[in-house]
Amino acid sequence: MSSFDERAKDWDADPAKVARARVVADAIRATGTLKPGMTALEYGCGTGLLSFALQSDFESITLADTSQGMLDVLAGKIQNSGVTNMHPLLVNVDFQPVPETRFDVIYSLLTLHHIPDTDGALRYFRTLLKPGGFLCIADLEKEDGGFHGSTVTDVHKGFERELLQELAENARFSQVQFSSVFSVIKQVNGASRAFPVFLLTAQAK
Repeated sequence: MSSFDERAKDWDADPAKVARARVVADAIRATGTLKPGMTALEYGCGTGLLSFALQSDFESITLADTSQGMLDVLAGKIQNSGVTNMHPLLVNVDFQPVPETRFDVIYSLLTLHHIPDTDGALRYFRTLLKPGGFLCIADLEKEDGGFHGSTVTDVHKGFERELLQELAENARFSQVQFSSVFSVIKQVNGASRAFPVFLLTAQAK
């Protein structure tokens, strides 16, 4: 069982996680890229907080995650809410299985820094987007490792914007833009620290 499986049942109990999902949803809407009838993929959906915040903006949303525990909680939320346009999908760390559907929008929240192969992830997202489709990634600015602490070593310590833009352009994305959307406030060594989060938007060539 992964750490995310273990944490799934209590994930939504943190009001900060709920609030940041709403902030990112508003930031995605503010890009002006969303149109009626679009389809979306959320990669690294967890319990679906971001997708529930965007549920009414899309005709259909596929919610992909590597944690069965998270998807089990998500499935219960979907059933209890009665929504019909949200569809969970279990994937593995090698980006499998590949959905047959191609999407208008792919988005993620604090997921990319958990994926070892950043370049591979961006190229994978490009293959799943329709030409002209949009990528929206919210993740950490470059940091010193304090966000996860010294015991967690299998994550990226945020991203430098210039390097991430280069990787996105190499993966056949254009119009790469960044905006600052919020900061995650965490206690680190007894002190409160702010970890800024950007929103990357790009269009598939």
